[in-house]
Amino acid sequence: MTDPRLALLSDLERKVLWLSTWTIHNANNIRSKSDGLKIGGHQASSASLATIMTALYFAVLKPEDRVAVKPHASPIFHAIQYLFGNQTREKLEAFRAWHGAQSYPSRTKDVDDVDFSTGSVGLGVAQTLFSSLVQDYVRAKGWAAERPEGRMVALIGDAEMDEGNIFEALLEGWKHGLRNTWWIVDYNRQSLDAVVREGLWQRFESIFRNFGWDVVILKYGRLLDEAFAEPGGERLRAWIDACPNQLYSALTFQGGAAWRKRLLDDIGDQGPLSQLIERRSDADLARLMTNLGGHDLPSLLEAFAAAQTHDRPVCFISYTIKGFGLPLAGHKDNHAGLMTTAQTEALRETMQVRPGHEWEPFEGLATPVPALEYFLKEAPFNRKGTRRFVSPRIEVPAEITTAQPATTSTQAGFGQLLNEIGKSDSDLARRIVTTSPDVTVSTNLGAWVNRRGLFARTEMADTFKKERIASTFAWEFSPQGQHFELGIAEMNLFIMLSALGLSHSINGERLIPVGTLYDPFIERGLDALNYACYQDARFILAATPSGITLAPEGGAHQSIATPLIGMAQDGLASFEPAFVDELAVILRFAFDYVQRSGEAEVDETTWLRDAVGGSIYLRLSTRPIEQPTRAMTPELAEGIVNGGYWMRKPGPNAQVVVAYTGCLAPEAIEAVGLMAEDRRDVGLLAVTSADRLNAGWTAAQRAREHGLVHAKSHIERLLAEVPSHCPLVTVIDGHPATLAWLGAVHGHRTRSLGVEHFGQTGTIADLYRHYGIDVNGIVAAAQAVSPGRPIRQLKLMS
Repeated sequence: MTDPRLALLSDLERKVLWLSTWTIHNANNIRSKSDGLKIGGHQASSASLATIMTALYFAVLKPEDRVAVKPHASPIFHAIQYLFGNQTREKLEAFRAWHGAQSYPSRTKDVDDVDFSTGSVGLGVAQTLFSSLVQDYVRAKGWAAERPEGRMVALIGDAEMDEGNIFEALLEGWKHGLRNTWWIVDYNRQSLDAVVREGLWQRFESIFRNFGWDVVILKYGRLLDEAFAEPGGERLRAWIDACPNQLYSALTFQGGAAWRKRLLDDIGDQGPLSQLIERRSDADLARLMTNLGGHDLPSLLEAFAAAQTHDRPVCFISYTIKGFGLPLAGHKDNHAGLMTTAQTEALRETMQVRPGHEWEPFEGLATPVPALEYFLKEAPFNRKGTRRFVSPRIEVPAEITTAQPATTSTQAGFGQLLNEIGKSDSDLARRIVTTSPDVTVSTNLGAWVNRRGLFARTEMADTFKKERIASTFAWEFSPQGQHFELGIAEMNLFIMLSALGLSHSINGERLIPVGTLYDPFIERGLDALNYACYQDARFILAATPSGITLAPEGGAHQSIATPLIGMAQDGLASFEPAFVDELAVILRFAFDYVQRSGEAEVDETTWLRDAVGGSIYLRLSTRPIEQPTRAMTPELAEGIVNGGYWMRKPGPNAQVVVAYTGCLAPEAIEAVGLMAEDRRDVGLLAVTSADRLNAGWTAAQRAREHGLVHAKSHIERLLAEVPSHCPLVTVIDGHPATLAWLGAVHGHRTRSLGVEHFGQTGTIADLYRHYGIDVNGIVAAAQAVSPGRPIRQLKLMS
């Protein structure tokens, strides 16, 4: 029996293809442009997914399902949302322009209900996998029980499967018993530059089956299946199966006459098969030979319906034609190709779209408009409107404290603070979820995990505990656990944090994700970190150990550039405290900051967009240092959060100021004491966040340029009373550029100390001395930039 939806879906498929193609044509050939740049838009890549996305969005998906759309199919997505009423004509007309529909689907910049941003290929794919794991986590806690489980769906370009992070994610999914995930591979066998290798689908199938996925291969459409049933059909199937990808693409581009010639030349006079071919016109033969599974609505609907009967992960390998339905179809250069005006006019005629009616939703369709409007209104996916949730705020205590030894490190303090929170039964303690890529213990999460447990959907006992073998750590997995133990792949860590950090919007249940890793390996997962921030996921990242202070480990484990990454990464506020009491204040701020979602209004004290919120990066250290005994006043706490405070305020005749960050506090404090005999009124500035100081300063400058003459940032106020002739010496266990800009705030001469070259093994003293960030290096820099007699202690140290 024929599915009554097919006629409507076929019409909508035509419309989606037209709107996406016209949107790109309008952007490149009709809309005025002043800079001479090609705008692009990927007409061919979009076309290959038109049928699949039509089936999914208009017939298969439900409101609880979430989708990561292949980046190059963004115009198809926007066209579908336009038909749903979730996208505007104005934004389609401004595609890839200022405030228009985005080049690649964006949660934060598009208006049409994007579930997961895509763009850097491979990351959106993995996001669906980790979002499914997070959904399982939320369900295991008994939260969101009133809503049905959703499927996490990724639409993947076949060339996208080259991305290594996809395979790292597959392994992690297998470990955690992945469910409710569909990956649909747009197997058009063309990449950006070429046609893909033969037999790639077999490698895909083997990989997915090995990881426990169902694999559904959608190779032939109904027309081809019917032809195979005719006399000579099996011989046609054999020819298609043996046809190289490049030849199939070339023949698709050339059309029906080329198909006929090649088939007859290759097969010869085969009687029934020759008759099968001759019974069809060139147009019918071209339609038959391009009737692949990914362009056949009945085949797609049947396959998706079957997969909806269970929760096992499914990979659909869907054969498609890149550029299907367009004159670019099959050509190896079509990835960046654009249809000419003449080609677009020919398509307009085929689609029966009148000039001036290009944007009308139902122009040229055979189905009556009321029937189409009703069908779209009743489409399950769109029936409930927008699918983003708003989750209530989790209360954060007024202060977070813990007993600490007189000498300790910020890494140890981090573990102690989390453990202290874990002792309580507060909502905050219940909503924190930690994760780490096989460095849980070595980043001091062990006490938290002992107390709160590891997460798994099924109970797994700690064998060492069961066998009564003494161990510091109790590794018991259960649905009540609050820690995801990941394999040693930093890309997975950041995508997991992205998924956890969007739970408030995706699942309607707020989590407070805390991830840990070694600081140098931020760079291994940097693309995924940027992706998480671009999506506005909210999380706390504790990166430790850091810098050359991890002296015995050598250059491979010693970070240099990460402070600059922390400053440059949008959506991520970075801190590097020296002391545990500073860390406690910052952590309390972080728990609140990651929950904020206000307007982008600046704070006229700091000129930071703190109302918006974001994620937090804590750069910590394993170096034990003496902790100060002091009262945490509101003023001190405010300075710590805003990025800096005076450890020793300079006097009116100050001859030098030392600004330090992080675990170099002892060197900076000692250096200031040693030079005090020979330099007057020496100041000591503790910088807890170069990122926030710099961001506030640049924002205040921008405000003044726009007429707000009173705008003054925190760092401008801190340095305002430092005499203009007084130089600054800055020091950090990281790249010196992190603090080098401080001199530009009020024009102070500045000497910036730090690490510019790969580290090496040794003691802390060895390495600090070698890189010039020890006490002697600080004092020598102060003598070089400040007027006055030689600093006597420098000679003694030398």
